[in-house]
Amino acid sequence: MIPKQGGKTWNEIKTNDSWAIFKIMGEFVSGYEKLSQIGPCVSIFGSARTKPDMKYYKLTEEVAKKIVDHGYGIITGGGPGIMEAGNKGAHLAGGTSVGLNIELPFEQHDNPYIDNDKSLDFDYFFVRKVMFVKYSQGFVVMPGGFGTLDELFEAITLIQTHKIDKFPIILVGSEFWSGLVDWIKTTLLDTFKNISTPDMDLVQVVDTPEEVIEILDKFYEEYNLSPNF
Repeated sequence: MIPKQGGKTWNEIKTNDSWAIFKIMGEFVSGYEKLSQIGPCVSIFGSARTKPDMKYYKLTEEVAKKIVDHGYGIITGGGPGIMEAGNKGAHLAGGTSVGLNIELPFEQHDNPYIDNDKSLDFDYFFVRKVMFVKYSQGFVVMPGGFGTLDELFEAITLIQTHKIDKFPIILVGSEFWSGLVDWIKTTLLDTFKNISTPDMDLVQVVDTPEEVIEILDKFYEEYNLSPNF
């Protein structure tokens, strides 16, 4: 007798898994079609739990405005907190404001500052992360939780392993990020030799919108703007 899981037989589960391929394919096709038309953008990541009266919400809004003023659009995860602040800054500055939404049990709902024709919904985290990496000319990473760290380290890994070309990864808020960067250097690099010295150059830590713009402008004085793979 074939064992059951969640009331379904293994054969039923395998059949459902096979058909899920078409749903995954549909998310990729829809994402590629819409995002290929948006032009150069920078993705902003950070906590969904950051409130509008907190300093990093306000700083994110200012960063997004500056980025738009320098010719880029803004992509976020489409939800509240830092994501909302990024979309709000882009919206107030008259720039492209994209939201890549995903359904979550507690935190995620789309924010009102996304352009009506640039709000995309995803069921699969891995499809959504491909869209962030492929169509972003840089990552600006504000203080956040596990999701923020996941997106950050996936981008670092893809660049480190040469699966994609290098692009700027900017960590905003030295009081938040310095401990992590110090741990990477002292533990991963110096003590255990699990990374190489050049890997430390894959991220930069800053505190102001002006520093974010300086890094982006300096990088794209040398490299062309294009999708990342």
